[in-house]
Amino acid sequence: MEWSDLRVFLAIAREGTLGAAARKLAQSQPTMGRRLRELEKSVGQTLFQRTNDGFVLTDEGSAVLLHAERIEEEVNALQRQLSGRDQELDGVLRLSSSDWFGAHMLTPVLSEFSKRHPRMVVELLTDARLYSLPRREADMVFRIRPFEESEVISRRLMHISYGIYARSDSDVAPKLGDGAGTPVITMDTAFGGMPDAVWLKKMLPNAHVVSRSNNREVQARMCAQGAGIAVLPRPLGDSFTDLRRIDLGEPPPGRDTYLGYHRDLKRLARLRALLDLVIDRLAN
Repeated sequence: MEWSDLRVFLAIAREGTLGAAARKLAQSQPTMGRRLRELEKSVGQTLFQRTNDGFVLTDEGSAVLLHAERIEEEVNALQRQLSGRDQELDGVLRLSSSDWFGAHMLTPVLSEFSKRHPRMVVELLTDARLYSLPRREADMVFRIRPFEESEVISRRLMHISYGIYARSDSDVAPKLGDGAGTPVITMDTAFGGMPDAVWLKKMLPNAHVVSRSNNREVQARMCAQGAGIAVLPRPLGDSFTDLRRIDLGEPPPGRDTYLGYHRDLKRLARLRALLDLVIDRLAN
């Protein structure tokens, strides 16, 4: 097994296609394909499933990925030490979070991290999909549900309070009551069971829904433009100067945010560095 072939494997695993991996390593696509086949032959396993959307790791490929990344970390550390840059981190980390959490909570932390470690590349994926840590679809995941996978190291990161918001110049508050005549912006039906959506329905049973979205940023912007009232995480809602919180007699339920990462990455220097910064800046 050649380290150079493991570099090819890592590039394909991270980029998802031979073409993108070839561009990343400045090699030709046929060369990348040949070296991948040689690696698979040397380990006696198929490491990727070839699909219409690109290359997807097999279970054997996921196992190789964990070891290949540790080898990469050691090679990078040796190169840094030999060049007198032993304190510099480099490599790639892939994170996953919800849209608003990534934009409003993680962005300041990642900006600070990039200034400390300019050779690092952090990929942040923000969508409603739950990325799998055991399948290594992400290196670190932030979500509102606890992790139950045995391979995952996790912790409660922070509690986030929610509030109900209206446009600052709106006179919606006096009309609330049971919600009759009140326009509401809420979660889409797939997320209708979320605590804040259930709470809003209970507090304003006769309000009429004018918009549904699984994107909190969309909800906040529609609320700020006067389309209706919305329940929002307070770090998001309070960041809009043209929104104000209104009182319905009790606050919406808040949510805990958890972070998790694969246990095999716990000694990965670049993950530890980011993890320490995230905990220092966000944990409560």
